Amino acid sequence: MGRRKKGRDISGWVVIDKPAGITSTSVVNKVRWAFDAKKAGHAGTLDPDATGVLAVALGEATKTVPFVTDAMKAYRFTVRLGQSTNTDDAEGEVLSESETRPSDEEIEAALPALTGDIMQVPPKFSAVKIDGQRAYKLARDGEEVELTARPLFVESLVLVERSDPDHVTLEMVCGKGGYVRSIARDLGEALGCFGHVRELRRTWSGPFDVEDGVTLEELDAVAKTDAIMEFLGPIEIGLVDLPELPTTESGAVKLRNGNPGMVIGTGVQYGDEAWASLNGQAVAVGRFKAGELHPSRVFNTN
Repeated sequence: MGRRKKGRDISGWVVIDKPAGITSTSVVNKVRWAFDAKKAGHAGTLDPDATGVLAVALGEATKTVPFVTDAMKAYRFTVRLGQSTNTDDAEGEVLSESETRPSDEEIEAALPALTGDIMQVPPKFSAVKIDGQRAYKLARDGEEVELTARPLFVESLVLVERSDPDHVTLEMVCGKGGYVRSIARDLGEALGCFGHVRELRRTWSGPFDVEDGVTLEELDAVAKTDAIMEFLGPIEIGLVDLPELPTTESGAVKLRNGNPGMVIGTGVQYGDEAWASLNGQAVAVGRFKAGELHPSRVFNTN
């Protein structure tokens, strides 16, 4: 007989304003403990030294994580010009240095090449897998790490501040799988001066904004009390990028049993991915076909 998971059945989203110096996994564990939840996950890792939006899903909300992970994200970050590091951030060992410092105009002229549909090589110290092993583990063990370029869509990349000749602050909006550290590295190489990330903050991720984030200190203050529910958002937040299709009581029963159920498909095309709702509550996600939703994910919140 399998061991039952400890904690309570609780579902929803918690937006954390992650501090520097802690891993994303540690944040998830902290949230899970504070809510005494059985199940938790997050929608997009932040490096330990990065801050900002880390959206944590509890319970049934974990089924909506892929939709948030696939959404656009925004970052504000500072690049240290004149140095490259083995990790492409300030934590790494300095590999190369340059006295060259580009002008603001030269920096702005280099940004379009890093915008749009680009191919990006992830940092050697990243969670990308190589033959089943994490790249960062191989790199730490001193092994040579060769990563292949992968596609990334960068919607915008703009210069917002130049505090001194050595530092430039940028803002970027990009799709899934983007590494800000790679952008800093590639920008430095394009400018002939090297570069790495000095500071990084995720300002929004899909439907979640840092202005709505709660700090770990605020969460600690109400941990395992009824007051903590103030910080729990509904499951449906993770589905805002999909069309909502109302269903009936009988349709909801069929969908929750994993069978196609009738929905009202206004403005949705055959084969489109959508989610069915009953009185505004998520019932299932699936494909719309001939007046029915064929479920791929079912939400058991009753």
